[in-house]
Amino acid sequence: MSTPPPLEGWTLRVERFIDAVGHLTLWIALGMIALVATNVVLRYTMSLGSVWAQELEWHLLAALILLGMSYALQRGDNVRVDVFYAGYSPRKKFVVDVVSLLLLLAVSLLLIKLSIPYVRQAWAINEVSPDPGGIPMRWFIKAFIPLGYVLLVVQCLAALARCWLTEQARRQATPHTPATAA
Repeated sequence: MSTPPPLEGWTLRVERFIDAVGHLTLWIALGMIALVATNVVLRYTMSLGSVWAQELEWHLLAALILLGMSYALQRGDNVRVDVFYAGYSPRKKFVVDVVSLLLLLAVSLLLIKLSIPYVRQAWAINEVSPDPGGIPMRWFIKAFIPLGYVLLVVQCLAALARCWLTEQARRQATPHTPATAA
């Protein structure tokens, strides 16, 4: 078996890593489902509730979304108007994908830049829940904001590389016909 070119090898490693992150989000989702079900059963059968458990639901949801964004992008589960996209030529699909990924990359980089001071401030003051019995270390869940967008940036770069590799393979497979003179 031959060694893939460096760009393809890097892309495969990123995709495997994002796959692992996606599997982690599966466990987060299952944990969240179990927590919500437990909270509902306890609340309606025994009139028991906990601020800490309710806040944990929100924290798990935030982690699920922020870690799952890159996995959804890798799997093609992101929002796209497929009714138009499906009819595009391979070249037009390539252009749409590249422009979309570059825009997503720019937004992700901006959100990383904006969220880091937010997380730093929460960490510096050791932000906790304002509710009695709430979760301490609120800065920890806020740290998932830049982390999620860093993962999204890495996946965007891998997706751009994958688009480029696919386009190169398509061009090599397409026979070139010389232009005819008029």
